[in-house]
Amino acid sequence: MEQRQIVKRTSDGTYGLGDAMLILGITASSQTDMIRLATPILEDLCQRVNETVQLRTIDGTEAICIAKAEPSRDLRVHANVGRRRPLYAGSPKCLLAFQSSRFIEECVPLTPAAITNNTPRTRGAILQELTRIRRQGYCISRGEVSDHQVSCAAPVRTISASVVATVHTVAPAFRTGDSELEHIIRLTTDAAHRLSSALGWTGDA
Repeated sequence: MEQRQIVKRTSDGTYGLGDAMLILGITASSQTDMIRLATPILEDLCQRVNETVQLRTIDGTEAICIAKAEPSRDLRVHANVGRRRPLYAGSPKCLLAFQSSRFIEECVPLTPAAITNNTPRTRGAILQELTRIRRQGYCISRGEVSDHQVSCAAPVRTISASVVATVHTVAPAFRTGDSELEHIIRLTTDAAHRLSSALGWTGDA
């Protein structure tokens, strides 16, 4: 435990929390604050689009759902807090697109596994899509992770402009035509901007 910096020996021979545990506590506290700020924004977005919305962040080399809001309609996409997704497919690509090139290289496999028939099949295709996401400022996924679903994700930035999360809206494909999708894109990106502002982002890159 001492080698892993979970505990450290003090000058009087006793033990206290090590640096690894202190960093973990700071990270957990920051995430809790983000969820607290995000909750009313997610609920407002959910009411406006009448679809399921989530807040996702990076955990290791995966995207994880840390908060959600679901509409009351019977036919909706169900979300689970704690559910993980690969970063290279679907709307989690929005999280990956704004990370360092080294991290992107680590997360994008040489031979991507096909989750559905719409999952990008080559590393080059994924990297090209990440470039498009950075340029347009959001990600659209059509059945890349779950068949018959369309989703939109937009980046959430902190005061340092780093992307720490995404606001994610997902809907059944059968009721998501072009006009509905434009509506979802506009409201999802607006919600992500509002959460970014609450986290201290001023709009500077």
